[in-house]
Amino acid sequence: MEEKEEISKCALCGYTASGKFVGDICPKCGLTYWKCINCGYTITAATLPDICPSCKDKSGFKNVTCYTPECGGPGHVDRG
Repeated sequence: MEEKEEISKCALCGYTASGKFVGDICPKCGLTYWKCINCGYTITAATLPDICPSCKDKSGFKNVTCYTPECGGPGHVDRG
């Protein structure tokens, strides 16, 4: 049985590439999905703000970008 090549597609700009994006960051647009550790607010940005725009907390953000079938594929963020 032949193995199917894995393809990653950016949910933001549509860029596709074979294999996984390094660090789950699209090499074309450089954006990723981030979720506030405190309130769960999700933001798409190349760099993170110092505080959450929603709850004003400084706890930080978790990378929840998902371009692979394991967590929903393009257009989906990892809700875990």
